[in-house]
Amino acid sequence: MKVEIEQLNGLTLVGKSETKHMVIMDANEQLGGSDAAMRPMEMMLVSLGGCTGMDVISILQKKRTPFSKVNIEIEAERAESHPKVFTKINILFIVSGDKEKIKPKDIERAIELTNTTYCSASAMLRKTAELNYDFKIIDDKEG
Repeated sequence: MKVEIEQLNGLTLVGKSETKHMVIMDANEQLGGSDAAMRPMEMMLVSLGGCTGMDVISILQKKRTPFSKVNIEIEAERAESHPKVFTKINILFIVSGDKEKIKPKDIERAIELTNTTYCSASAMLRKTAELNYDFKIIDDKEG
């Protein structure tokens, strides 16, 4: 895997992957950025959400869980001194669908598998941070 990072202006950077996809990163104005894009550490949380989310969605699909959508909310705490690594990350899966047909044990198992086996991002972040997983089921009929 290979990526390239190019400076656009000040601390505004563009990352380019070998798959030809691009993402812009920036810093706040006080640090010399233009506040035009996500911070690199925010992107790490988005990457974690994407990695674990794809796992959970795929596992629920294989289990034929009748869900309509999975959203993920992530909150993190960071160390106060440099390097300001993540120290605690809370991950909440919000599974929408027919509440009567979705089995909580299927969601629990999917979360367990992403946490212990599949998600490379969580395996790396677990080296410095406590990762906590939770879920809630939202009935499509209620929303």
